[in-house]
This record gives sequence, C-alpha cells and structure tokens, in this order.
Amino acid sequence: MKAKSAGSLSSRIWRARMAYLFLLPGVVYLLIFRYIPISGLTLAFRSFNARMGIWHSPWVGLANFQRLFVTPRALSSIINTLEISLCRLIFEFPVPILVAIAINEMRGVRVKKIYQTVITFPHFLSWVIVATILQDFFGTYGVANYILKSLGLETVNFLTKPATFRTFLYFTANWKEAGWSSIIFIASLAGINSELYEAASIDGAGRLRRIWHVTLPGLRATIITMLIMKIGQSMNAGFEQIFSLRNPVVLNSVDIIDTYVYDITFGATPNYGFSTAVGLFKSVVNCVLLVVANATTRALFGQGLFGER
Repeated sequence: MKAKSAGSLSSRIWRARMAYLFLLPGVVYLLIFRYIPISGLTLAFRSFNARMGIWHSPWVGLANFQRLFVTPRALSSIINTLEISLCRLIFEFPVPILVAIAINEMRGVRVKKIYQTVITFPHFLSWVIVATILQDFFGTYGVANYILKSLGLETVNFLTKPATFRTFLYFTANWKEAGWSSIIFIASLAGINSELYEAASIDGAGRLRRIWHVTLPGLRATIITMLIMKIGQSMNAGFEQIFSLRNPVVLNSVDIIDTYVYDITFGATPNYGFSTAVGLFKSVVNCVLLVVANATTRALFGQGLFGER
C-alpha cells in the first residue's frame, strides 16, 4: 500500500515536473537567503570575535538579552517603538480605508483614476527627498518660518520640537503611503456586488448609510487581515522615515529600536552579538503580537488571517 502511494506520488510529481521546475528558483532563493541565514542567529548568544568567526566565538548565553533590559537607551527605544507603533495604528491605519471609500464614491472612472494616480505618486519618493522637502518648508529657514516672520510673528523650528516632530511623522507617513496602501482596499471594493448598493438605495438608504451597511461590511475581511499584519509589525516603527528626519534635539523621543541598533552597530564600537539579540527580540515580539492579534480577532469577529472561524 505504501509502495503504491509512493508510486502515485512520484508519478504526480513527474506529471507536474514543469510546475516544480518553475518553482525551483524561488525555492532556491528562499533556502539561500531566508533559511540558511537563520543559523546565524546563534550570534545572539555569543560574544562575536571577527578572528574566531561566528561558530568559534565564545558562548555567553542570554547575556546579550539581559543587556537589552538594563541599558537605559535600549529600554527607552523599546518604549518609543511601542508608543509610535500604537499611534501609527490610530492615526495612520484608518486613512487608506477612508481614501479608498472616498475614491469609490466618486463618479466617473476617469476622475477616479486621476485622483488615485495623484495620491499614489508620493509612495515612489524616497524618505530622503521627503525629509529635504520638509526641511525646506518647516525648517529654521523654511517657507513656514518665512511667512511667520513676514507677519511679524515669532519663528518656530517645527522639526526640533519633540511634541510636533511625532505629528510630522504621522502626517508625512499618511501623505506618502496612504494612497499606495489604499490600493488593496480599492481592489476589495471592486468585489462588492453592486446589487447590494441598488437594494440599499431602493430601501431609502443615503450615501452614508450605504457606506456603513454595505461598503464597510464588504471591506471587513480585508480590514481585519491588514490590521493583524499591521499589529504583527509593531516593532518596526518606520526606520527609514525616522532615520531621515531625526536630529539630536528630538532623538530621545523618536529613538526606536532600529535606529538604536544602527547607532550601536555603525556609530560606535560594533557589538554584533548584541545587535543580533536585539533583532531576534524584535522578531519574537512581532510574532507573539501577530498570534495574539489573530486569536483576538477570531474570538471577537470570527475572522482571522486564515479565513473565518
């Protein structure tokens, strides 16, 4: 019986050999660049010595992880990361949904395409360019301060005030990424049966009621999936953006784990074992948050990453 099963399995593989051959480059890529490097995580438990290499460097156990929780700047970066990620969930996650609904409610296919193209374009700008634009507008000698000075008001450097700097983080992230992130919601809206809107209109529902009772329920699965994935990336608070915009004055309020690891790796005496430990800690926390968020949404809404309960 086992021989027959093996024979049938091998024959099925042979019949689908072209499909497997097509998948082979992707599998090889994953093995070389995703799975084999996992063995390098042992560096998190070692005191790395370049001459001795990863495998012969002395084993230090959990010492690198203990350092993470006793170093003041490391603890501060963890708190900042969680705070910024939570604010991103509140101030950034709903924006692409609203953008998608607004575009969906527009009349005329051409108008929709024009607006979608315009709001998607900033995604293709690098954060370095965005940081330069912000500096030109809101820096000490920027346009905003020039206007304030011409009105006889006191100038303000918005980018060196911790209270306003985080506001700029969320504002610029929405300006740059909301249009791009809305694409998946727009695609989901295209799958909603138009007869549901017609039935709602016949029943006397206005535009807002149609959005509430037809559009949002139609987006429910997509919203939950994207929310779970967003929560699962909470320890990634936006390195490129913060690294491009930060300055020494606001460092304490926006120093996240990624910028901290960058600084201790390239800005001081490198400690690759500690850097690897921090990265592993991030990944574990992200994984735990992902599992918890998925279980919570399945319990509350009957919907998770892998479909309905």
